[in-house]
Amino acid sequence: MYALKPGVLLTETEYGMALLDQKSAEYWTLNPTAAVVLRTLLDGHGIDQAVEALTGHYEGVDTDLATQDVTRIIDDLRSAGLVAP
Repeated sequence: MYALKPGVLLTETEYGMALLDQKSAEYWTLNPTAAVVLRTLLDGHGIDQAVEALTGHYEGVDTDLATQDVTRIIDDLRSAGLVAP
């Protein structure tokens, strides 16, 4: 299960999501694909469910591509210090 790190705020936008780290005053915008992944993870689901969410949401996205995307998105969010498992 993943959660936002303390002090990180999230808001839904027309285009996806925006995250604000209150400590550093940095913010990030997530495109719709990353928003689907993060929302799935924050709702208590795992990587497999995030892959299913992408393949179900986007026509023509296969499991291999979705798995690569989910892995990259999680790595990016963790590297930025926004989420923790």
